[in-house]
Amino acid sequence: MAQSTHRTALSVRHLVGIKDLTESDIQLILDTASQFKEVINRPIKKVPSLRDVTIANVFFENSTRTRLSFELAEKRLSADVVNFSASGSSVKKGETLLDTVNNILAMKVDMVVMRHSSPGAPHYLTKHIKANVVNAGDGTHEHPTQALLDSFSIREKLGDVAGKRVAIIGDITHSRVALSNIFCLQKQGAEVMVCGPKTLIPKHIEALGVKVGHDVRAALAWCDVANVLRIQLERQQIKYFPSLREYSLYFGISKQMLDDLDRPIVLMHPGPINRGVELTSDAADSSHSIILDQVENGVAVRMAVLYLLAQL
Repeated sequence: MAQSTHRTALSVRHLVGIKDLTESDIQLILDTASQFKEVINRPIKKVPSLRDVTIANVFFENSTRTRLSFELAEKRLSADVVNFSASGSSVKKGETLLDTVNNILAMKVDMVVMRHSSPGAPHYLTKHIKANVVNAGDGTHEHPTQALLDSFSIREKLGDVAGKRVAIIGDITHSRVALSNIFCLQKQGAEVMVCGPKTLIPKHIEALGVKVGHDVRAALAWCDVANVLRIQLERQQIKYFPSLREYSLYFGISKQMLDDLDRPIVLMHPGPINRGVELTSDAADSSHSIILDQVENGVAVRMAVLYLLAQL
């Protein structure tokens, strides 16, 4: 298993993208998450690590799993938590992003966890406020904590990320998970393939050093880990394929397809799953799947990120 170097602090003040992290930053976060996973499996699941820290969860886009995961991580660390949702707020009255956040910071908030529909919004924020910023997803750009928890889950299951073959399958064009995972996996020495319909794979993505495929069975036969992405209909302004039924027919994954492989592979999904579209229920619930492990690991990884940023 890859071990962190002797560094005990991150090289960045904010977590806005995997692109900004070094390989040793990633290992430090994953090693710290291992310690916090032990904490959240104890009878008493809280530690006083961030007892005097106030964290604002500022979500301009709807979220259930990510927001709950961050909130649970913050409470496990004994932080004070403020939740802000754009719906029903002054944002609807025309207030700017910066004004909104500055009003929250005036309440003496130390850290901001933000999800926004505009790519680059967290980066913009870091240039204007003093609080630490954590990107919980910005448009179709990045989702760094999802990539970190995916790497943590692979490392936990397979012992290491280096040298593994990971296929990211599905809607690559509209996914912030895909880009963060590509950066995170490559920095740790994994090989990455993206696979999906030609209409859902960005042009020139090969420039990132990834393989590109359009045959799901070939991708499954190649990889050690299949990370399957949701079709993000809410981000699609035009039709990229004829129907969900046709997508499922050509790019959906069933348990039978996994069982037919000559070796077991690991099946992942960032959620929520469109059951019967990208994955059948028996595939999602099979012994290949570590989808529920990803959910549990998300809390530990987010605890590690918040804890390490609070030390800076």
